[in-house]
Amino acid sequence: MRELVRREFTVDVPLPRAWDHIANVEAWTSWAKHIKHVTLEPPGPLTDQSTGSFRLAGGVRLTFRMEIYDPPTLWQWVGGSLTVDEHYDHRFEPIDEDHTRLVWTVVAEGPGAGSLGRVFRAIYARNLDRTVPNLRTELHPNLRGGVWRS
Repeated sequence: MRELVRREFTVDVPLPRAWDHIANVEAWTSWAKHIKHVTLEPPGPLTDQSTGSFRLAGGVRLTFRMEIYDPPTLWQWVGGSLTVDEHYDHRFEPIDEDHTRLVWTVVAEGPGAGSLGRVFRAIYARNLDRTVPNLRTELHPNLRGGVWRS
């Protein structure tokens, strides 16, 4: 397995709130602007049986199925193509009662992990770097552009 992307960041909300908000995958389009549409089965919050797809800007469609589900601290789903499987790990770690550390990692395996991985890494890292500030703002509306507004 090859690690493609890893992001660690803190959100200013308790772990249950962070989990509930992010586990509402169908609403990701509000903060992950590269995602244009989400389909989730069964609809609603994530479960150990969740499968789904994302339609991204540019028309690309990615599918996933749940691999590991351990609420409220971890889920991992897998998606991919003919030559690469990508494993998307989402970890939630309580810092204190008002802050949660999120650790998101994507690893790839398969014959295309090296060559396709470099392209995927560049695109996905850029998308995450744009998405994380949007998520922080949505979780804590008084935070705009990383600056506290009262």
